[in-house]
Amino acid sequence: MDNLVIPNHIGIIMDGNGRWAKERGMVRTYGHKCAVSTLKDLCIYMADVGVKYCSLYAFSTENFKRDLSEVNYLMDLFMKVFHKEFDFLMEKDVKVLFSGRREPLPEKVLKSMNDLVEKTHDNNKLVLNICLNYGFQSEIVDTTIKICDMYKKGNISLEDIDENFIEKNLYQSLPPLDFVIRTSGELRLSNFMLYQASYAEFYFPKVYFPDFNRDEFDKAIIEYNKRDRRFGGIK
Repeated sequence: MDNLVIPNHIGIIMDGNGRWAKERGMVRTYGHKCAVSTLKDLCIYMADVGVKYCSLYAFSTENFKRDLSEVNYLMDLFMKVFHKEFDFLMEKDVKVLFSGRREPLPEKVLKSMNDLVEKTHDNNKLVLNICLNYGFQSEIVDTTIKICDMYKKGNISLEDIDENFIEKNLYQSLPPLDFVIRTSGELRLSNFMLYQASYAEFYFPKVYFPDFNRDEFDKAIIEYNKRDRRFGGIK
């Protein structure tokens, strides 16, 4: 990775777990389980190469429409992963945040999320923003309600509201996304951090997420370095 520009904030839409499993004659949930190992190694690698912020699309608000057995499996998986599989966070100095609505997440999942946030609060090498029960349309609604309440209480004036103010009052106040990766080859963002991704570069590898290893990540960074980021300007 020498001499390559590393994006400050990377977004990853972890897509294709179920299809990866089905192509191997396994149930969809097997793909989610294998994706955990990929995610752990990828987070360690990102911390090592100098990524400062990473937002992961783990579970969307729309994912609750999936088969109940798969949703229940994922909720149990989240709880177990947050409690037992993320020991590397302390060693690698990774801070965890969560973006999304808390309702209707089960209490056991909320507790594991709270514990992980508290445990990693003082870490500062890599900020890992896990988007769980997240949807950008919901985020805009919730942010609007939050700002209206601030205005109603007299804490702000209309003149206070600008792009920076909106950004600071989203679920998390993070730098804009520089690079968004969606695995599996699907060419859409699926309601993922649209405000934050306004000037991001996009990359859509055909590989499913369980196979998105360090080599695939390196390919993504090489592609990012080929892009000419102009932010609306002319060169």
